[in-house]
Amino acid sequence: MDDSGLEPSAEQKSEIKDIRFAAMDLLARREHSRRELLAKLRRRFNDVDTIESVIDRLSDENLQSDDRFTEAYTRMRKRKGYGPVRILMELREKGIADDLASGWVYDEEHDWYEAASLAWQKKFNQLPRDPKERAKQMRFLQYRGFSSDHIAEALSCSID
Repeated sequence: MDDSGLEPSAEQKSEIKDIRFAAMDLLARREHSRRELLAKLRRRFNDVDTIESVIDRLSDENLQSDDRFTEAYTRMRKRKGYGPVRILMELREKGIADDLASGWVYDEEHDWYEAASLAWQKKFNQLPRDPKERAKQMRFLQYRGFSSDHIAEALSCSID
C-alpha cells in the first residue's frame, strides 16, 4: 500500500520494480550518495515521488548509505592525491551534509600532511629552484585541496 492507503496498481508495481532494479544496478557498481542516485534515476524515470520512496526503502534496508558513500569517496580521493578542502567541497556537491563529510575527512586515520607530501613527490619530486617554481608547486597543491599548513610542510621537507 502507498501513503494514501490504496494498493498500487500493476503498472505502479512494475515501475517500482524497474526503479528498484535500476537503483540496485547502480549501487552494485559503486556506492552512491542519495543525491547522485536520485539524479541518475530521474534521467530514466519520471515519477520523482516513486523514485524517492524507492531510495528511502533502500536506505532503510542499508543498501544505500550516505555514510558508507562518504567513507569510500574520501578514501578514493585521498588515494588519488586530493586534499581535505577539495574533498569536502566535492562531497557537498554530491549532497553530503557538512558534519558527515567533516567526520570522515578529518578522521584521525587520515594524515593530510603525508598526503600532501606524497602528491608533491609524485608531481615534482624536486624542491623549487626559485620563487616562480615554488609558487607553481604551491598552486598545484592548493588546487588539489591542501591547506596552507599542509603545503608549507610538504615544501619544507627534504627528499629522502
